Amino acid sequence: MARMTRVLVTGATGMLGRELVRVLDDGFDVVAPGFDITDRDATVGALTSLAPDVVIHAAAWTDVDGCELDPDRALQVNALGTRNVADGARRVGAHVVAISTDYVFDGTLDRPYVEWDATNPQSAYGRSKLGGEQELDPGWACVRTSWLFAAHGRSFVRTILEREGELRVVDDQHGCPTAAPDLARIVRFLASNRLPGTFHVTNQGATTWCRLAQDVLALAGQDPARVIPISSAELDRPAPRPTNSVLDNAALRLSGIALLPDHHEPLEQAVKELTAE
Repeated sequence: MARMTRVLVTGATGMLGRELVRVLDDGFDVVAPGFDITDRDATVGALTSLAPDVVIHAAAWTDVDGCELDPDRALQVNALGTRNVADGARRVGAHVVAISTDYVFDGTLDRPYVEWDATNPQSAYGRSKLGGEQELDPGWACVRTSWLFAAHGRSFVRTILEREGELRVVDDQHGCPTAAPDLARIVRFLASNRLPGTFHVTNQGATTWCRLAQDVLALAGQDPARVIPISSAELDRPAPRPTNSVLDNAALRLSGIALLPDHHEPLEQAVKELTAE
């Protein structure tokens, strides 16, 4: 019997990592060792000993404001850590699919960003993730996504449901919410077919954080009027956020690959699960 394709997932305990392990478990030999990607010896040692056919690199430091306050650590995890993963993957001839972010763009375009638009990150997080992209080989895949949520782990959706009283939420940042289970399915497809290049993968339907918060409360049977729109300047966070974070899934669309559904569909399911806890 032929050996099953072995897929190694980094960051397997994270929001996306958990969904990746779940969707890959049917049909693949999934391994998810908990090594520190900033430790080169540990990372290369794990990859060479496990010898995966495919590596899905989902491990990252995604605390945007934390990265802004400690840019060296951001680079160490998101850029150098990716270099270490890439080093190990090359040694065993593994195909890599790495997860990246909308924050590699500056957010100034008046249209959605396509995969071939110039990057210009404005935050330490965005710069560190772009550094990670630059460590990838041309034949590998990079998946940029945005505004990730799920019914487990920490996310904006859970935070809104846990808050009481008036909620002040920015209404001048535009993006596409993405359900981790949906994203995991596309990543599985790209990994299975070893498709190279950069892909933007989000659920469809652009919105703002304020409107998303209002939708979450409405789906939970609560009063969306509790959400008060404010500007990014009023929020005054350490890291700048892209004003326009909308990603056009052009590479998928032009390749004839079915796009993810509108974000309201998985959002309703996530809210249902979260309010049932």
